Amino acid sequence: MSVELPLWRALTGYRILTLVYTLVLVALSYDKYAHPLGAAAYMGALTVWMALTWRRTTSAERCTRHFLIADLSFAVGGILLTPLVDTHARIMDGAPTLPSIWTAGAVLGFAIKGGWRWAAAASAAVAVANLLERQELARDTVHNVVLVWVASVAIGYVVEVARASERTLARALQIEAATRERERLARDIHDSVLQVLAMVQRRGAAIGGEAAELGRMAGEQEVALRTLVSSGLVPPRQRTNGAGPAAPSGAPAPRPAAPLPDRPGAPCDIRALLGPYAGAGITFSEPGAPVELPAVAAAELTAAVGAALDNVRRHAGPDAEAWILVEDEPDEVIVTVRDDGPGIPEGRLADAEREGRLGVALSIRGRLRELGGSADWISVPGQGTEVELKVPKGGAPEGGRRGKGTA
Repeated sequence: MSVELPLWRALTGYRILTLVYTLVLVALSYDKYAHPLGAAAYMGALTVWMALTWRRTTSAERCTRHFLIADLSFAVGGILLTPLVDTHARIMDGAPTLPSIWTAGAVLGFAIKGGWRWAAAASAAVAVANLLERQELARDTVHNVVLVWVASVAIGYVVEVARASERTLARALQIEAATRERERLARDIHDSVLQVLAMVQRRGAAIGGEAAELGRMAGEQEVALRTLVSSGLVPPRQRTNGAGPAAPSGAPAPRPAAPLPDRPGAPCDIRALLGPYAGAGITFSEPGAPVELPAVAAAELTAAVGAALDNVRRHAGPDAEAWILVEDEPDEVIVTVRDDGPGIPEGRLADAEREGRLGVALSIRGRLRELGGSADWISVPGQGTEVELKVPKGGAPEGGRRGKGTA
């Protein structure tokens, strides 16, 4: 909803209430006017005008510039008509003009529609009319003029600031949505295209001949694609619906995971999704009871585990042993992936991210960050690596929650 809509509704209510107030004032002072029929005629015309145009101030689209000028003309005309229908003594005693405080509604319409500059111009027109009506710089006249001018200019300035803030917020939301879409696309690329290119490069170099040339070309394309993804130049597109575990490069893909429920928010047992990873060289330990997460959160966690196992195969070698441990805590699900490889040298993760290798930055940390979770690495050279993945139960899969931690 636009930030202006409540202001337009308030202005509509103000104009209606002040019209009623003005009608009561004229009715109570009817016998004191020099020409009461003239005052009654103006109030009748003002009432008809309000009946025909009250909806014009319910939105910015209906409140056109021509309407505002006509509305202000009714107010200024009523002020200038006051000396003709009222006595000079009452005017000098400070009697209200015919439109009274209804005039401020016409000025506020300019403020909301065009900002403080329009408000200043409309207030100046009302000020000149009041001075002509009173024919002197009386203290109460100056007080009323300054009050209307300050209030309208202040409201106009607030409206301009609110509009600028609304545009800034809309732009920030667009950038955030585009960034999340780019990260999801980069994860998908890392889990599929980049791994295939890397495998083609290795196999081509091993086979030799024409295959070696094909492998060299695949390696060049892998480097170019990594640079493109890491620099944020990939155009957003619709993400695919595949959510299975990622296949480790250069190794047989694990058995297909259990199918996800049709509804993204439906509970899903994470054990059924991680179970297919168990096999030669991978030990899977799970609780005896179901460990449930929303379906989309479970799929993202499974993909992160697949990326961690892929790193084990790539960096620890095909003979390394890996262990997957699932823990069901009251507020979160913890999955630990541990291996007995050589470990990660200090600073290697940061260097890999700078080089455009997105396994840790996006396939693992990026997925868990959007779930409100975290990923922690514990590695001692020569003693293996342990990756601890935490996902809060009921986490928002679309980035609605941001978790605390190192992700």
